[in-house]
Amino acid sequence: MTRPLQNRTRVLILLVAVLLLGTVGTGAVLYASDQSARKDQVQPGGPVVTPGPVSLQPGAARTLVFRNMAWGPHRDELATVPAGHPDGPRTSSGVQCLRFHTAGGTGICLQAEHGALQDTYRAVVLDDHLKELHSFPAAGIPTRSRVSPSGHLAAWTVFVSGDSYAGTDFSTRTSIVDVRDWNLRENLEAFDLIRDGKPYRAPDVNIWGVTFADDNAFYATAATGGQTYLVRGDLAARTLTTLHQNVECPSLSPDGTRIAYKKRVPGASADAPWRLYVLDLATMTETATAEQRTIDDQALWSDTSTLLYALPGDFGADLWTVPADGGGPAVRLLEAAVAPAYPG
Repeated sequence: MTRPLQNRTRVLILLVAVLLLGTVGTGAVLYASDQSARKDQVQPGGPVVTPGPVSLQPGAARTLVFRNMAWGPHRDELATVPAGHPDGPRTSSGVQCLRFHTAGGTGICLQAEHGALQDTYRAVVLDDHLKELHSFPAAGIPTRSRVSPSGHLAAWTVFVSGDSYAGTDFSTRTSIVDVRDWNLRENLEAFDLIRDGKPYRAPDVNIWGVTFADDNAFYATAATGGQTYLVRGDLAARTLTTLHQNVECPSLSPDGTRIAYKKRVPGASADAPWRLYVLDLATMTETATAEQRTIDDQALWSDTSTLLYALPGDFGADLWTVPADGGGPAVRLLEAAVAPAYPG
């Protein structure tokens, strides 16, 4: 083949390759655009969602507030339904949160801010009408949030590295703020850890999943040396004291006597290792709930005997309930929802 012919052949091949790449690139852009547009379209058979006012104050009838996961223009917004009719129409607030909790008229909303190159995150403290009172930069991907019963303290956990609790290659950052004076404890790893009655220090300590007893005492998970522990925190003393092993994402019962949590169990898969348990704080007796699927959530007590938690669903996640005493089956309460809370 002569050199001019070789050159023409190379040019032709290059043009064909460019055209193919352009076609693939255009197809990818169109596919992404179509997927994004689908999120704004109401999916047939999904919940009815309409915009309206959402309050974090308890009313005459109990309500449930949550992150709405139903496809449509109100996806990811905080929405509410009557607690007694969870399958009824939803009222959506217009406020978007990745994680959320409320108590005492205060809300904590973990949000994503989408940038051209990467997303950033922030923790937003809301008043009882979902108006922003204060915000703090969050160091990573939001994962857990809680408000103390009085509404005076708010806590949140983010992944600083990694995006799952299933493995060991992750790092968290957990913060607590007092909304009365905006005093921020930015990283609970700075607290003194007391393990088995002795001061303990290690570079691999991680803290996550705060649940409040009052405006000073709280519980959380501490991880170190490949083990997880339930710790009791003292905000004033800046201490964390281990109480029980193999406890993650604790949730204190309304009467302050029990902790619901996810526990790693033998024989489970590496990416789905947890089952839902309840710990009696007086006796340290563990009770397995009837939920046999893996739980990667911080369960919520809907009352003194029932747990509420999220599992994967058709729209992203559904909310399920199960008796805390292990005596009854799990029941789906609400589809297309996550991060629930009962104002009060």
